[in-house]
Amino acid sequence: MDVIVLGGGLMGTASAYFLARRGARVTLIERNRIGAGATVASFGNIRRTGRHLTQLPLAHRSLRLWGEAEKMLGRDVEFRATGHIRLIFDEDSLADMRAYAEAARPWGLDLEELGPPEIRARFPGLGPEAIAASFSPQDGSGNPRLIAPAFAEAARKLGAEIAEATEVETIRHTGSSFLIASSKGAFAAECLLNTAGAWGARIAAQFGEAVPLDARGPQMGVTEPLPHRILPVVGIWTRNKDHGAYLRQVERGNIVFGGAAERAAVNLDPGHAAADPMRLRTQLRAVARLLPAIAQATVIRTWSGCEGYVRDMLPIMGRSATTPRLFHAFGFSGHGFQLGPGVGDAMAELIMTDRCETPLDDFRVDRFARAV
Repeated sequence: MDVIVLGGGLMGTASAYFLARRGARVTLIERNRIGAGATVASFGNIRRTGRHLTQLPLAHRSLRLWGEAEKMLGRDVEFRATGHIRLIFDEDSLADMRAYAEAARPWGLDLEELGPPEIRARFPGLGPEAIAASFSPQDGSGNPRLIAPAFAEAARKLGAEIAEATEVETIRHTGSSFLIASSKGAFAAECLLNTAGAWGARIAAQFGEAVPLDARGPQMGVTEPLPHRILPVVGIWTRNKDHGAYLRQVERGNIVFGGAAERAAVNLDPGHAAADPMRLRTQLRAVARLLPAIAQATVIRTWSGCEGYVRDMLPIMGRSATTPRLFHAFGFSGHGFQLGPGVGDAMAELIMTDRCETPLDDFRVDRFARAV
């Protein structure tokens, strides 16, 4: 089977790899460079905590693949299962955490509740005013700069064609195949997989499938290298978006942080997003609540990226509802990094076998039309 994959972020490159591994003849088309969009702008969080419950089977599938990534791809993509802690500072958030933990348990996610003495003993320096925390020991982080190129190179070794800096001009469905005219010539295949991220809704619309998606840019930053003392990824349980910060410390010592800053609207043409330095002070105040020591650190870089946010914050994933052999996997709403390998594996299974062991019905492209 021939498959064209549109979009060279983590979803697209992982899909290309798993399709090629199953014997498909794959062409991946990327308008810029592999992994240069939302993937490289990601925080690198590999977490299951707080996800919509129907995403958990996909998140579990993906976590298993993250654990196999180095052996599978032949290089270290810096996946580290250092755990994921979410601090709690008020009783309402504690109630929210306990309710989520109880609801998530039947879905295969067990969260450990920590009290103040355990937080101080196990994670000194974090959240001195926290009244509790949740801890998920198998989660962690990976390197957003490494993962998509690693999947692309592994797919190429399996025979996939990777076309970078290739602008799609037209897409036509003939009934038996998809024909794409591009800046680097024509491509044809039996199947088309739309992993175009924030641009995915535009492609779906060409086939009569409307998706309410907004393009927005998160604000991220990183500090100078500091002594390495923070092992887990650190987040917060809160209903206040102004407090919703998160951070992690990489092995080189730098602290990567994000959250607690409004995601700015991004124009898809050309689709570039920039961090707003005016928001950095407020963002750092929220981060310092989790790690007071960061107030003494120097921020050396800030950045943003173009992400696609669907109205209900769930991805679009699965078969097209209008066009045979068209598939979608886009709109991961700022929380797709952990899911990436699982998405690629699941989409390859669906395309090649017409079934998927992971339930995807909640992510159907026509769910908004069905709601009306």
